Amino acid sequence: MAFPERFSNLPEYAFPRLRGLLDSHAPGGEAIAMTIGEPRHAMPDFVGPVLAQSLAEFGKYPANDGTPELLSAISAWLKMRYRAEVAPDRIMALNGTREGLFNAAIALCPEAKNGQKPVILIPNPFYQVYAVAAATVGAEAVFVPATEETGFLPDYASLPPEVLDRTAIAYLCSPANPQGAVASRAYLSALLTLAEKHDFIIFADECYSELWRTAPPPGALEVANDEGHDPERVVVFHSLSKRSNLPGLRSGFCAGGRECIRRIRQLRAYAGAPLPLPIQRVSERAWADEAHVVENRRLYAEKYAIAEEVFAGVNSFRLPDAGFFLWLPVEDGEAAALKLWRETGVRVLPGAYLSRDVNGENPGKGYIRVALVAPKEETQRGLILLRDCLYK
Repeated sequence: MAFPERFSNLPEYAFPRLRGLLDSHAPGGEAIAMTIGEPRHAMPDFVGPVLAQSLAEFGKYPANDGTPELLSAISAWLKMRYRAEVAPDRIMALNGTREGLFNAAIALCPEAKNGQKPVILIPNPFYQVYAVAAATVGAEAVFVPATEETGFLPDYASLPPEVLDRTAIAYLCSPANPQGAVASRAYLSALLTLAEKHDFIIFADECYSELWRTAPPPGALEVANDEGHDPERVVVFHSLSKRSNLPGLRSGFCAGGRECIRRIRQLRAYAGAPLPLPIQRVSERAWADEAHVVENRRLYAEKYAIAEEVFAGVNSFRLPDAGFFLWLPVEDGEAAALKLWRETGVRVLPGAYLSRDVNGENPGKGYIRVALVAPKEETQRGLILLRDCLYK
């Protein structure tokens, strides 16, 4: 039987690859998982009651694009958070942002750009769905290093004009996964100007936007709105997974120009699955409530402080600007992760598993990603073991 070749160059996904590296070795102590970015703080206390009140709505087909109440709640949140006026018809509810980041490429990437194969720009390291989306639509994925030298954000403007002229979509993650870097207003403004010059759309993955350390990160829609850029130039993606500690709810949204969202909605109507109505009711409440988000940030601030104290004597250490990952430099990420597991039982992710080799270089090879999602006592214990194993 013949199978499509477009996915043949995709490496194995990060976590099966990690199991292959570690699971044949016994842990050197009680296992402490610091790999996956699954929030472990308590979910908001209103989730259960709202869900219970809505159970009967599992017996109804849900609104395909989002209930009017949910879309209005998201619109109000965007106005409050970013001062951006985004009407409900420019928003679509998502089954988590991974669905949206993938399907938006199908809906919006042309078959050709200037008579040639389109390009999709991807930061390197990156959230792996970006590469799968590019492969699915038959675009050429161009992986652009996001390293310490570039502020851990991709320098798309440095690409040759002939590449930019073929570009249809540019993915950007800010705050960045895994590095925690935040795109400034100046960075976003320059990227929007570049997108207008070369006629491409920015897919702004802003899922970590509410887990900031010192100041709220600016958003792509906010900057586009403030500077009068074409609203069709950007689609943003947000989620309740990190903001509200609801990764299992699988609820997020995308927002952008009216025509972009119309096309994404049209694809959903034929091939997508809307959120069940009880999930949409919980989501309405979550987007309308900020108290639990403030408390969530406070809990992460405690763990930032623990990390800063534990690594105080390590010159290469830097706290992220946002998010809940540490991006720690090591000589070799795979070797460090294996050593750490075998000697301490602490489980981390090699940075190379989140990156792609380009011209023989992998910008994640010399890093490990460490998730600060566990309770603070467990986080502190894991970080101390990590420091003493790898940095002393």
